[in-house]
Amino acid sequence: MFLKTVMERNQPLVRLGIEWQQNGVILPDTYLLDYDTILENARSIKQAGDANGVQNFFMLKQIGRNPLIARALTDMGYVGAVCVDFREALTMVENQIPLGNVGHLVQIPRAALKKILRAKPVIVTVYTLEKAREISAVCTELGLHQKLMLRVLGEGDMLYSGQYGGFELQELDSAVRAIEAMPNVEVGGVCSFPCFLYDEAAQDILPMPNLRTVQTAAEMLRARGYRDLMLNTPSATCTHSIPMIAAAGGTHGEPGHGLTGTTPYHAGHPDAEERPGYLYVSEVSHNLGDKAYCYGGGHYRRGHMKNALVGTTPENAKVVPVLPPDDHFELQRNCPVSAAAVMAFRTQFFVTRSRVAVVKGLSSGKPELAGLYSALGEPVRE
Repeated sequence: MFLKTVMERNQPLVRLGIEWQQNGVILPDTYLLDYDTILENARSIKQAGDANGVQNFFMLKQIGRNPLIARALTDMGYVGAVCVDFREALTMVENQIPLGNVGHLVQIPRAALKKILRAKPVIVTVYTLEKAREISAVCTELGLHQKLMLRVLGEGDMLYSGQYGGFELQELDSAVRAIEAMPNVEVGGVCSFPCFLYDEAAQDILPMPNLRTVQTAAEMLRARGYRDLMLNTPSATCTHSIPMIAAAGGTHGEPGHGLTGTTPYHAGHPDAEERPGYLYVSEVSHNLGDKAYCYGGGHYRRGHMKNALVGTTPENAKVVPVLPPDDHFELQRNCPVSAAAVMAFRTQFFVTRSRVAVVKGLSSGKPELAGLYSALGEPVRE
């Protein structure tokens, strides 16, 4: 999906992937993160946000909740992380990374509430009054006050499988009144997902019906006297889409794949502001018949993988069609055993068993391995 773009716009990363695999610096089934490029992209997104009055929480689950990147983004001035599941929130807490929005796609389980709420997230997304009451009780016990973001649902909204939940617009007023009676919590905003998506026919990021649902919910809350509400309106947040968020009245975005230049918008627009910031590195294991097979473990089912770049040097590497598998990637022709096979596709590291290697200094021609992590953000040693 992104191989051609990364070959054209981040050739040093492609060369390094092949060289480090051949030199044994990294093992196959490793994602290589370009620290310098990711920070360059993040800076562009933050500048666009600052110019348009849109604040951004960074999302790192797609690159393995990486704490090295998280710390750099915090130092850059990002307010905190958006943690779509509780394990990501706990990883950020362990690494002393500020929490922005927690619970957006996966609600915080009761047993994790104390640890996460003690970290004082900017806001916590809730789907139900039951969860709001749990948060209220824990905040009362701990002497904390927590803002809540209500995930709202309207007719015609687009929802992904496994991500159902929230307050229907017709029940919003009664839900808000119930929360107003709870101690130590307050309604601080509304959200939905996705509010924006890339449309291939239009070749642009367009608003979804969910956006109007968020706007309607905000109007209902303002009619009750609420001010300074957070309108959280992902996805596909990047430099290009931030003015759209601002024009729609959104206050917050959640750059994730925007940070690595790998949203569907970037696949369709190789001249986008952000450049590709990661590469998947594998190795040819063996040949059988007219096919070759390389080590897997890092594939995401919605990755849209098409090709691999296979070779023992950057100069002799060839583009080879590839089929995504479970344990081995099937290359559609014979290839030299132990050659590098590098790929660039849309992924979610945290659902894989891959390693994550962070390279610093690539932009200055002095690459160094800054850290090796699991796909869940834990430091590892090979």
